[in-house]
Amino acid sequence: MTKPSMARKLVATGRSAARGLAAMLGLTLAFGLIGAAHAGEVQVAVAANFAGPLARIAEGFTAASGHTLKVSAGATGKFYTQIQSGAPFEVLIAADDETPKKLIAEGLAVKASNFTYAIGKLVLWSAKPGFVDADGQVLAGKGFDHLAIANPKVAPYGAAGLEVIKARGLSDAITPKLVTAESIAQAFQFVSTGNAELGFVALSQVAVPGKPVVGSYLLVPSGLYSEIRQDAVLLKTGESNAAAKALLDYLKSAPAKAVISSYGYGH
Repeated sequence: MTKPSMARKLVATGRSAARGLAAMLGLTLAFGLIGAAHAGEVQVAVAANFAGPLARIAEGFTAASGHTLKVSAGATGKFYTQIQSGAPFEVLIAADDETPKKLIAEGLAVKASNFTYAIGKLVLWSAKPGFVDADGQVLAGKGFDHLAIANPKVAPYGAAGLEVIKARGLSDAITPKLVTAESIAQAFQFVSTGNAELGFVALSQVAVPGKPVVGSYLLVPSGLYSEIRQDAVLLKTGESNAAAKALLDYLKSAPAKAVISSYGYGH
């Protein structure tokens, strides 16, 4: 083969390889665009007690689906009012099961989309080590001036705390000492900063996986308060959002349930 012929062959081979590479890159880019087109965002309203677990669940959800979450945490009752007023939330992860039912009845949530993702557990907590005894007798004593509780009108854990106080026959003694927070997150903050010696909060806020427990706490016997069934629901605003539906499906998955259990919730 002459040198010019060999050169032409090499050029032709190079062009063919370049076309093949370009085709492969184009195919890869196409798949990337398809993936990007299918990845979406979902606006989530989550009960404050579940904000920590949801953050961990979101990591697995995003890795598996590409979808991302825009999260607002707070009191379930306040979210209910905001949703009634047209707030753009697409999924509600509530601290009770009644609010999702009411939203469905009012036409603000998708029928039959609600389900229980966790059973909440109430604790009596102090930031001081050894302050809360194994029987909760500290409640009946005079060693504290303030007890933090989430607003029972909008926060199920706050309502549960009042039930415990009533069940122990301590309403008259403790009511003057109550410090009412907007949410269970704020109740936790009141105790952690020392503004209240005691507080009724969620187990998930105190027993965080991988972190040492701060202070002392008592897991309140479940017989002293109504069961805290926590439901999630697809709101009407998210009915056509695939990411919103995918999140609710993921909450039912084994990886999500493992995270939920690790924070002490029941199923």
